[in-house]
Amino acid sequence: MKLDEIRDNPGARKKRMRVGRGIGSGKGKTAGRGVKGQKARTGVAIKGFEGGQMPLHRRLPKRGFHNIFRLDYNEVTLGRIQTAVDAGKLDAGQKVDEAALVAAGVLRRPKAGVRVLGSGELSAKVTLEVAYATKSAVAAVEKAGGSITMLAAPAPAEAE
Repeated sequence: MKLDEIRDNPGARKKRMRVGRGIGSGKGKTAGRGVKGQKARTGVAIKGFEGGQMPLHRRLPKRGFHNIFRLDYNEVTLGRIQTAVDAGKLDAGQKVDEAALVAAGVLRRPKAGVRVLGSGELSAKVTLEVAYATKSAVAAVEKAGGSITMLAAPAPAEAE
């Protein structure tokens, strides 16, 4: 095979339908849009519109509660921390906090704090300083000889 012999597979590229090009094309005159009316026109966006009747999404009641002060935490597993220590990205002798996890590439960007989850194995003796940790995570870190300090979560900004 040579470079000039390279071709797409048959049927890989389909020609687009050219509408409004005469009655012989099969898609002339109304171009497949039917006749007249709002939907035959251009610029129509009527998703959910029911002809003036109250639309279904407005007839249904609102449900639940959305807490605008909810804090969004970064979640990190113990297995992920151990992987970073094994790869030499995290120093187990140093304090491991949010800034260290971002620098090691474990987290992409800091949020309201770090929440440590207990899944995965941890064998390194690490000193963690995080906003929150599950009971299983605390038990696993202490079993490995490390310690966890839980920081007070930052208070939400007061709404004025």
